[in-house]
Amino acid sequence: MLTLLNRRTLIAGSLALGVGTLALPRIALAQASGTRNLLFVLLRGAADGMAMLAPVGDPGFEALRGATLADYENTPRISSFFALHPAFVEIGKATQAGEALFIHAAATAYRERSHFDGQNLLETGGTAPYASKDGWLNRLVGLLAESPRGEVPRALALAQQVPLALRGEAPVSSYAPSALPDPSADFMARVAALYEGDAELAGLWSRALETRAMAGNDKRNSLRDAGANGALVASLMQGPQGARIAMVELGGWDTHANQRGAFARSARQLDALLAAYKAGMGEQWAQTLVLVATEFGRTAKLNGTNGTDHGTGGAALVLGGGVRGGRVLADWPGLAESRLYEGRDLAPTMALESVLAGAVAEHFGLDPAATLARLFPGRKGKPLSGFMRA
Repeated sequence: MLTLLNRRTLIAGSLALGVGTLALPRIALAQASGTRNLLFVLLRGAADGMAMLAPVGDPGFEALRGATLADYENTPRISSFFALHPAFVEIGKATQAGEALFIHAAATAYRERSHFDGQNLLETGGTAPYASKDGWLNRLVGLLAESPRGEVPRALALAQQVPLALRGEAPVSSYAPSALPDPSADFMARVAALYEGDAELAGLWSRALETRAMAGNDKRNSLRDAGANGALVASLMQGPQGARIAMVELGGWDTHANQRGAFARSARQLDALLAAYKAGMGEQWAQTLVLVATEFGRTAKLNGTNGTDHGTGGAALVLGGGVRGGRVLADWPGLAESRLYEGRDLAPTMALESVLAGAVAEHFGLDPAATLARLFPGRKGKPLSGFMRA
């Protein structure tokens, strides 16, 4: 069993306490408040941007992916060039309502094809994999704390442990449903008594109990239901005690074989998660920004097993009540063989870091250049703009 000293050291060192660390179900530690909300959804496994939003207007698409053309015959178009995947029913409604936009042919600074390295660079915001130890979302928490209001926004991951994007100096936590039985009232009282003499731990424990209460009567024991996860994270972002910054992970995007079926299943999960989250946010949706990104794209051409392999350029999604949506932001590179990156991938023409920094800066009213420099140090160029309605 950890002693109080060891537990305090762990809190101060990693600030990644959650269900797994405390061995308690439905407990999270978080801190502070705010008025605007941000949800970051990380699609682990390299989601295929050309399946999300098919460039059917490009003459090269049929040659590369003719087997999938039928999927897009009756799906919503964004302009006449791009067609939305049929599984994105609710995302399609949000796009048509002007609350969602896509960014295409985008990538981080990473140009190799390792999931681990690509995710590390996307989460840390560094210039090379493993060059940074903290995450860009954690740095955003610190940046917002330095605003004139000087408040540290509560930050929370819906996960068994805090993902890398949220790790760092700023206080954050994780929350997940648990299969463990509820702790007894006596046990909870003993923990509270153990912490009451320590100002830091007592405050964190109190806020953990508040988060547990906000989750309500959650009877689930896993995070397998994406729709339920969307509703749950929305409940944890409600009211003055709720988290203002949150992160959710969704896997299953590594579609090396039989991509049409596998991608459709994952896409329906993402659609359900975002729909439930929007519904759960209620009136707060108007003050909410959702960023959806993945570590890299996939090969432009289907392989011999009707799947795709690790690629480069991909797509990202921006949603929210204040988003100027119904559009695709892209400097489209073309799908002719001579235009593909290394002869196999959608060529990246837009920096994903500039997308993330620009959207966050507009949403929170931050200086764009300073935001890019803080969240993604070492990047050149300017943050993208024009995400939010005036």
